Amino acid sequence: MGRYAFYPGCAAKGASKELYESTVAVAEKLGIELVELPEFSCCGAGVLEEVKEAVDLAVNARNLAYAEKRGLDIVTVCSTCLLVLRKTKYLLDSDEDLREEVNEILSEAGLKYKGTVNVKHFHWVILEEFGEEGLRGKVVKPLSGKKVYPYYGCHTVRPQSILGFESSENPQSLERIIRALGAEPVSGKRRLECCGFHAFWPAPNLSMKLTGVNLLDAKQCGADCITTPCPLCHMNLDANQSRALKEVGENSKIPVLHLPQLIGLALGIDPKKLGLHRNIVPVSC
Repeated sequence: MGRYAFYPGCAAKGASKELYESTVAVAEKLGIELVELPEFSCCGAGVLEEVKEAVDLAVNARNLAYAEKRGLDIVTVCSTCLLVLRKTKYLLDSDEDLREEVNEILSEAGLKYKGTVNVKHFHWVILEEFGEEGLRGKVVKPLSGKKVYPYYGCHTVRPQSILGFESSENPQSLERIIRALGAEPVSGKRRLECCGFHAFWPAPNLSMKLTGVNLLDAKQCGADCITTPCPLCHMNLDANQSRALKEVGENSKIPVLHLPQLIGLALGIDPKKLGLHRNIVPVSC
């Protein structure tokens, strides 16, 4: 199996520790080696770009350059980190002048961005390494009879020109994984819509309404649970679920699992190792 520079992002090391725990447990079970580089720093989550683009690019080119020094592609479990890092790579690879400008900044730290590594989401790696059938062969506790709502959110699929793993209009990666685990994907019309996380502070009520209608869509599809590859979406859908449901006049809750948690259950990993006790809405195993 492959060896990757693991970029967990801030959420998985802080507010979403269960995502970090479940990712490490699943990778170990599948034989995927994750090397967490101590030199990695926060990607800035797009906020740095609003202050000064050159700083944003330099910070993330630095992350990419350290992975290049190890000769390892980067794998992350945060959709926003994925987008920010891939956008940096896209801009630097397509603009030689910009790359030279950023490399002049990096030279002060003895670094140079060359464009030799890729950035992938953890579930992309699983599908690339195993495929749907290969993953199915690793399942020891099929999730038979379970209906799972695959919630993509924004940053794993849009914009397609930067992300590019699959169609931004009709992605199927989560459905493929859900089927491989023995469950049934129930895809609703809101699976690709924004949860409103990045609008929470300036417009909390609107953010919670967006989350609420997404939760309702999953319920109307008859889902037993929701799974998402994004920790920020997970925070809104799980930790903020009571508030979001109140915004749309609903109170019946639905469990929300990080994608590695769902995979881990089917692989027979102990729920505690998957951090399921940390989820706000209880998950029945």
